[in-house]
Amino acid sequence: MTKSEELTVKTARVVEMLAANNLGGVIVSAQHNFSWLTAGRTNGIDFSREAGAGALLVRNDGKRFVLANSIEMPRLLNEELADQDFEPIEFSWEEEKASPNFFVARALSLLRNGATLGSDIGIGSDVVIIETALARCRYQLTTSEIKRFRSVASDAAEAIAKLIRTLVPGETEREIAQRVSDALAAHNLYAVVNLVAADERIQKYRHPVPTDRRWEKLVMIVVCARRGGLIASLTRIVSSDHISDELRRRTLAAARVNAQLMAATQIDVSGADLYRIAARAYAAEGFENEERLHHQGGASGYRARDWVAHPASEERVQLSQAFAWNPSVTGTKVEETCIAFAAGVEVLTTTSDWPQIPVRINDREYLSPDILVL
Repeated sequence: MTKSEELTVKTARVVEMLAANNLGGVIVSAQHNFSWLTAGRTNGIDFSREAGAGALLVRNDGKRFVLANSIEMPRLLNEELADQDFEPIEFSWEEEKASPNFFVARALSLLRNGATLGSDIGIGSDVVIIETALARCRYQLTTSEIKRFRSVASDAAEAIAKLIRTLVPGETEREIAQRVSDALAAHNLYAVVNLVAADERIQKYRHPVPTDRRWEKLVMIVVCARRGGLIASLTRIVSSDHISDELRRRTLAAARVNAQLMAATQIDVSGADLYRIAARAYAAEGFENEERLHHQGGASGYRARDWVAHPASEERVQLSQAFAWNPSVTGTKVEETCIAFAAGVEVLTTTSDWPQIPVRINDREYLSPDILVL
């Protein structure tokens, strides 16, 4: 599938969504949605903000526009949207700053018959926020996205595996996090999540923001790596010494929960059902209620998680939708990124040289990352 064909498919999904919501058009300005609609390009400059510089407008007749001030428009047209059919709507940055309603008024003027405008982020009281509906347009990956996702996930997993083998006890969590960022950057990958836990911090915190703690025996690295908008998530644990029987037991338990989740990630299964499957798996492993200490993961793609499995979730697994499951038992964790197909999931972040824990369910083997002993 060419990028032009991908854009046509995605525009058709958006037009169908607009009709279902009785909208005349939608503004796409959030950085993850911009990347989705443009087949991996970006409007990102200030990554502390959800909105990028410049926005896309898809009208209910399929007409596409790019709205940007005179600072951003040349770069967007030349570097991000070249050969993509977006009509430019340019204005001065002074006009944009002079009135808080200018951008919305400009977008509304492009709609037909005074139709209602939607947006993926809040931009005005007269604009309907429809991020949830737009997100559902993203869920089913196109064939070209699947190809790109495989490359993103493989590069991220290989970069982290190679880096980990060079770690030396005594390095701080912050030093390791910087090395993770550098290793990913060498593959044009950006760590949107970069967590590191040394020794006892693995047991204490599910989201260990790096500190000056120096690792001695164990270190856990959690990464969500982005390229072209697509995000691959993985967790790896390394030991400088032998692995205790208790840590082995807990890691095997997490792997078995992970296998149950991957086996259950089938088309039309609900997030609530997936949560219950994880809960039962924890109980069967002797760790009842462990699922209540951290979410188990869920749908991914252009966000680290589009939705997570929880008891009230009505979201359902879609064909060719990406997932990242991250079951954890206090003190350990496994995490990989996969895509749901009719025949079952395809794990994208597995690397051939990393130790694996195989779990067989219904004549199929599911692999989870084991702890690497240096």
